[in-house]
Amino acid sequence: MAAGKPVVILGVFVADTAYRADRQPRMGETILGNSFKLGPGGKGSNQAVAAGKLGADITFLTRLGVDAFADMARQTWKAASVKSAAIETPDSYTGAAYIFVEEGSGNNAIIVSPGAAMLISPADIEAHAGLIRSAGVFVTQLEQPIDAALKALEVARGAGVTTILNPAPAASLPERIYTLCDYVTPNESEAEGLTGITVSSIDDARRAADNLLAKGVGTVIVTLGEKGALLHTKDRSDHVGAVDAGPVVETTGAGDAFNGGLAAALAKGIEPLEAVRFACAVAGISVTRPGTAPSMPTLQEVEALLARA
Repeated sequence: MAAGKPVVILGVFVADTAYRADRQPRMGETILGNSFKLGPGGKGSNQAVAAGKLGADITFLTRLGVDAFADMARQTWKAASVKSAAIETPDSYTGAAYIFVEEGSGNNAIIVSPGAAMLISPADIEAHAGLIRSAGVFVTQLEQPIDAALKALEVARGAGVTTILNPAPAASLPERIYTLCDYVTPNESEAEGLTGITVSSIDDARRAADNLLAKGVGTVIVTLGEKGALLHTKDRSDHVGAVDAGPVVETTGAGDAFNGGLAAALAKGIEPLEAVRFACAVAGISVTRPGTAPSMPTLQEVEALLARA
């Protein structure tokens, strides 16, 4: 399958420090963990790696410090065929994240310190406006400053680029950002944070999606974990079931796998419903493997899973 139109992703790289234990410690308590792993992470970087491993023509825009974690970032991107548009920031540090993984369930809790990526500014976006305008699909999230994400969406929308906002982590957003989004891709908790509607069923997801459409979003895709995803527009509402690739090992990065897969599929001209199914398969494989970037599957693996499903 051809790479399709270029994908540009704005976001954050962080080094993931992942701890597995039977439970989280209480405040003031020290417990023994079962394992530790250091690896590449950050929502935007994970999404770029996912798209790159799927064969997309992908460029990642971010800021890095000048340190060992920045070296890890570049090595990670090179291995996944991700082109770097990283701005070196020697007066800050490359971001890091604490990830607790509950051994029994694979569920996680995360603290992110984005470091240099928190210095991404509208001026940085202006400096890279040509790159964004050259894309077929542009993706951003909310780990970097919102004013930079807003500016990048404005640039992309002005050039007719398909825009995807993954509203994670949950944050209060300016109302005008919604009209710049062809796609918004919240999970259940993020959809609730944006709309005030508790999402505990597919019908709840439809109500939350209607709320986002009313704000000016073109298409809403609510990711529903083991229930798959909901594709919702003013004309249609389709529930896409999860694609089972095996036992769940770790859910960290599943949303990033989905968004990277969605961007890659849309850039290749795949129609939205099939793109969501493709993205569900990418996420389905990712949760069967430990880690974040290392868990992202290849195009061949995804196509093989979909052929069996």
